[in-house]
Amino acid sequence: MQTLEMLEKKEKVLLKKATAEIEKAKEFTRAKNKRAAIQCLKRKRLYEQQVEQLGNFQLRIHDQMIMLEGAKATTETVDALRSGAAAMKAMQKATNIDDVDKTMDEINEQTEAMKQIQEALSTPIGAAADFDEDELEAELEELEGAELEEQLLQPATTAPAASVSVPAGRQQSRPAPQKNTAEEDELAALQAEMAL
Repeated sequence: MQTLEMLEKKEKVLLKKATAEIEKAKEFTRAKNKRAAIQCLKRKRLYEQQVEQLGNFQLRIHDQMIMLEGAKATTETVDALRSGAAAMKAMQKATNIDDVDKTMDEINEQTEAMKQIQEALSTPIGAAADFDEDELEAELEELEGAELEEQLLQPATTAPAASVSVPAGRQQSRPAPQKNTAEEDELAALQAEMAL
């Protein structure tokens, strides 16, 4: 800032003048001219007062500059906030709560419609649609019961004899059993369970 530079230059000039007055006062003191020496000291004090005044002016200018920078930062901040608020207001005009509710309702309707379509596609049609699930379950149970009865009525010739508990050391050696088919093994296991 030009004013500050000008004040600083004036301050330097005044300080030089004050220093010069001190030197003059010393010379007059050596020359025993007391009155002239006092005049020099008075001028020196006037220069010092002006230097102090200039220092106060500089301080005020610095203070003003700091305040201006702060005001500028505040203005820029307020402008940014204002712009943000305006942008948000424009966005809210574009999408208000009614629009959001309407959109959500449409999404829910489309989801429900898709579920109905999927259910319709997965429902059996034609001859398969005429079957009663309960009747089919009952028929399956009958088949399972008949199969079990048939297995129980077959002679137990292939079933291994129930093992008798013999104390250790007195076990009798038995001949190796013949290999049975998987169906015979299953039947034997079932008969063993029924014996318990």
